[in-house]
Amino acid sequence: MLVIECPWCGPRAETEFSCGGEADIARPLDTEKLTDREWGDYLFMRKNPRGVHREQWMHTQGCRRWFKAQRDTVSYEIQGYETFERPLLAMDSAEANAQNTAPNKAQNTAQEGKAS
Repeated sequence: MLVIECPWCGPRAETEFSCGGEADIARPLDTEKLTDREWGDYLFMRKNPRGVHREQWMHTQGCRRWFKAQRDTVSYEIQGYETFERPLLAMDSAEANAQNTAPNKAQNTAQEGKAS
């Protein structure tokens, strides 16, 4: 069983969480000008990489809060967590440091994903 560490509640079984899919998907600015194919790609097409991938998770049977996890899809190892209040935690790779320093529009509006 995969153990996921909730940033607020600590380590819990995977069955307590719901995966919200790929993180950091940018919504098109002018949706009126999109073709049906472009809109369909935005709604349904997601990356499925072999290796490190950023996902959204919700602790549905716990605190009900959303967070992002950086997970290796090969080993299932979760390499770090990011809440909507603070940047990525417990990351070692140079790539993670680069992602942390890059401007992130999604982080500015991420408060809407927080359960109240």
